[in-house]
Amino acid sequence: MAKKVKVSELVQHFQLEVISGQEGLKRLITVDDLNRPGLEMAGYFEYYPEDRVQLMGKTELAFFSMLPAEERISRIRGICHDETPCIVITRGLDVPQELIDVSNEKGLPVLRSSMATTIFSSRLTSFLEGRLAPTATIHGVLCDVYGVGMLITGSSGIGKSETALELVKRGHRLIADDAVEIRQTSDNQLHGTAPELIRHLLEIRGVGIINVMTLFGAGAIRNHKRITLVVKLEAWQQDKQYDRLGLDEETTRIIDTDVPLVTIPVRPGRNLAVIIEVAAMNYRLKQMGFNAALQFTHKLTATISEDMDDLD
Repeated sequence: MAKKVKVSELVQHFQLEVISGQEGLKRLITVDDLNRPGLEMAGYFEYYPEDRVQLMGKTELAFFSMLPAEERISRIRGICHDETPCIVITRGLDVPQELIDVSNEKGLPVLRSSMATTIFSSRLTSFLEGRLAPTATIHGVLCDVYGVGMLITGSSGIGKSETALELVKRGHRLIADDAVEIRQTSDNQLHGTAPELIRHLLEIRGVGIINVMTLFGAGAIRNHKRITLVVKLEAWQQDKQYDRLGLDEETTRIIDTDVPLVTIPVRPGRNLAVIIEVAAMNYRLKQMGFNAALQFTHKLTATISEDMDDLD
């Protein structure tokens, strides 16, 4: 289901002044893009994005004031579309009477902010991106390991929380345990956080719920982190062939984004925290252009070729 934001939430968040069209404060904003109707002021409505919040600053209003009276009414009626959620006047500028009259007639909220147009545009875009971004909740643990946001997944009881505890003891940071709320930004980045109810908490079977910040200090936790690597813990299967070189680069899809995936088999005696640390460091090396598996493969191929030449 698509997310929506009420115009009244904008008014409350940015402390906007409601000039007219108060009955339209329940209108819904469904896109995070904004529009400055400069071309529309000039009379071009062919590609008018009527579903966006419309921003009018000094440039738009100065041009509008130069138009003949009959054209001013025509342009305002075109901008005040039935699908338009609201119109925001920036810099605390005076609102044209034509806009007040038409907006009251159509029940379209006209709001005013004292902020400069560019500053308000940036802040409003960030606010809408955060509120309208696709989200998902995944069962797992999210940790910051050497600066890499690692989402640890696996079946219940596999040892995710115990591994997270060991990582915290080794100086890494916990973001979320058990439930990870994930938000996808407009550039397809995934950011994870913990639900408010269980923030900073870790459940260890046999011990119970512990507060990581209380036990290990504020340096042991983070409130949010970008997810760049997924680690899947699974019970060791004797008949399954596991990748031993690291040449097979798997990915998993979260919302609409593909994220690198590392599968780690779990069995007694394996130090999962150390393996995850190495996976994080290896991921960082790959991002810097160094791939140990490929380098080994190239050396092996060269050695085999030399041996074949010697046989000839």
